[in-house]
Amino acid sequence: MSLESAFSSPEQKRRHVRRLFATIADRYDLITRLLSYGQDRRWKARLVREANVTADDVVLDLASGTGDIALMMASRGARRVIGLDITHHMLELARGKGGDVTYVTGDMGALPVADASVDVITTGYGLRNVPDLDTAIGEMARVLRPDGRVVSLDFNNPDHPFVRRAYLGYLTAVGGLLGRALHGDPDTYRYIPASIRRYPGAAIVAARMRAHGFTDVRVVPLLFGLMSLHVARR
Repeated sequence: MSLESAFSSPEQKRRHVRRLFATIADRYDLITRLLSYGQDRRWKARLVREANVTADDVVLDLASGTGDIALMMASRGARRVIGLDITHHMLELARGKGGDVTYVTGDMGALPVADASVDVITTGYGLRNVPDLDTAIGEMARVLRPDGRVVSLDFNNPDHPFVRRAYLGYLTAVGGLLGRALHGDPDTYRYIPASIRRYPGAAIVAARMRAHGFTDVRVVPLLFGLMSLHVARR
């Protein structure tokens, strides 16, 4: 599937994302370190601090991948941590890391979770990859308890045209080299800048969260605004 066709419909994007992450799962931790300039663990640690988890909290980590954030939340003493990802092999790798986390294969657009049953939602690089952003945000709102918290980490789509061109150009070039070297296909990691081009950016995502009933919505810029955290309450 070409990158262009991957974004032609929500279902095409869902299929592409599932197939892509199954392909890259075994190298996912390496790639996140390389493409985050070695800052990925620091950003995830900041996300966990912003979530302010307590011993009474049930945590749902979306787009859990290989479990980094879920395991960090469990280590903070949450009562229960559930990690959800659309790619089953990612969760197999997460289980291999140990820790007191329940992993579930599922879709952020149709969460297999009861209404108002979760205290904290976290996600790393999740909202940019969903087929429909409003559906995913609506599902997050549905499963959170009153006064529940959500913290999301993702790439940003910079407003300044020059910064955006340089940023996406860098990710396209490096992604192409890594894709060819690791998978024999330069488009493998070019999906990342392609998805950023179509991502509405931190400010618009914050506005959509407010439209779904979230309050105290904050955007925390990281790496000079090239990355961002969204922090909000239900």
